[in-house]
Amino acid sequence: MIEWFKENKWLVGGFICIAVFFIAYVIFLPSSEEQKEENEWSIPVNEEQSSDLKQDTKETQIEVKMIVDVKGAVNYPGVYEVLEDERVIDVIKKAGGLKEGADEAKINFAQRVEDEMVLYIPLIGEDVSNVTIATGSNEGQASKKEEMVNINLATLEELQTLPGIGPSKAQAIITFREENGSYQTIDDLKLVGGIGDKTFEKLQEFIKVN
Repeated sequence: MIEWFKENKWLVGGFICIAVFFIAYVIFLPSSEEQKEENEWSIPVNEEQSSDLKQDTKETQIEVKMIVDVKGAVNYPGVYEVLEDERVIDVIKKAGGLKEGADEAKINFAQRVEDEMVLYIPLIGEDVSNVTIATGSNEGQASKKEEMVNINLATLEELQTLPGIGPSKAQAIITFREENGSYQTIDDLKLVGGIGDKTFEKLQEFIKVN
């Protein structure tokens, strides 16, 4: 027998290698399969989390866009798309800046823009008595030159001349004062349902309580 092993030592060695490889395969196969199964389960979870993250990022990047009509003494008059928090000075930059001779004293560069706003830039010495400067284009909207609205006495129609106030909000203002008494300060208007800080900011310079 020993002589046989000596004569066939290469053959025996081959069988031993095959046996060792087979045993190792049998031992480590379950771990590999478990790892594969774990990976298969983890992939959908990661994809779902990634999808949620992308959705959240997309939602936070949503910006309110508005349209403003720029006229008068600017280099490129026209209709421009602006963001909600932009100011008059930002719109003028989009329109190529002011022309030489523009009357800067007539413009409130810090004013916030509004949707459908008509921004007219006059020339120095130009008669602007019949021109609406830096105000929205909606009919009946109050301007700085007009008399301020007394929110304790104003009718439904008068309240609707204020920027951002439609029929429902105007009625809410009247209902609130009927149920709670006269407004003591203009800040009390923020107690009315539907009138938040942004709406109040637009109309505060046009209202009074006495």
